[in-house]
Amino acid sequence: MTPAVRGVIFDWSGTITPWHEIDVRAQWTAFADGAGTIACARDDLASALYAAEAAVWERGRLHGVSARLPEVLEACGLTEDDPRTRAGTAAYRRFWEPHTLTHPAIRPLWESLRRDGIRIGVLSNTLWDREWHRSIFERDDVLDLIDADVYSSETPWVKPMAPIFAHAARTLGVPPEECAYVGDRSYEDVHGPQQVGMRAIWIPHSDIPLDQQVSHEAVPDAVAEQRSDIGDIVARWNDTSG
Repeated sequence: MTPAVRGVIFDWSGTITPWHEIDVRAQWTAFADGAGTIACARDDLASALYAAEAAVWERGRLHGVSARLPEVLEACGLTEDDPRTRAGTAAYRRFWEPHTLTHPAIRPLWESLRRDGIRIGVLSNTLWDREWHRSIFERDDVLDLIDADVYSSETPWVKPMAPIFAHAARTLGVPPEECAYVGDRSYEDVHGPQQVGMRAIWIPHSDIPLDQQVSHEAVPDAVAEQRSDIGDIVARWNDTSG
């Protein structure tokens, strides 16, 4: 007997937000500019931050270990209480602002799911803290629809490690086998949740960089060509459950 879906957990970047092509080094150039670093020192700082971020994400892919933005900054000698760090972080956040906008299909989708009694969760691999993410959801008028949100920056793990999906299900208050996970990265968002018995809905349109792809054999339980398809997929599963 296949259980009904009582919770749907969403990835953030490329899923709740539209996919954006990002010049990853440019974020750190913006940070260095904001911090008041000039000339060669500006480029050296941007390069060091770029390398430090790449290292923590590589560690996550190889060992499943999470990281936080202050860790990246501290690796380059930047402390949180330094005025240059605060100014650089503000510029970094301004750089990211246009890339954080919630897709317009998300609110009506979440409203529809909640009308059907389905709980909404968020699980994201991120360096950013909870307050930053929640301020984005509040800005975009969707925070009120989220029943539980988990960020890798506040756990020991990153996706696709099984414990972070189990933790997200517990936080949502729904057993993993009664959850569906929605995401745009096949390794992290299909292979990952299926390890704990979640069904996986893949959004296949993000152009994931080759150096971030990992070979695997997982097959999604469903493919959503449009975000609006997700409600129909879940309804179909629930119509045939039991």
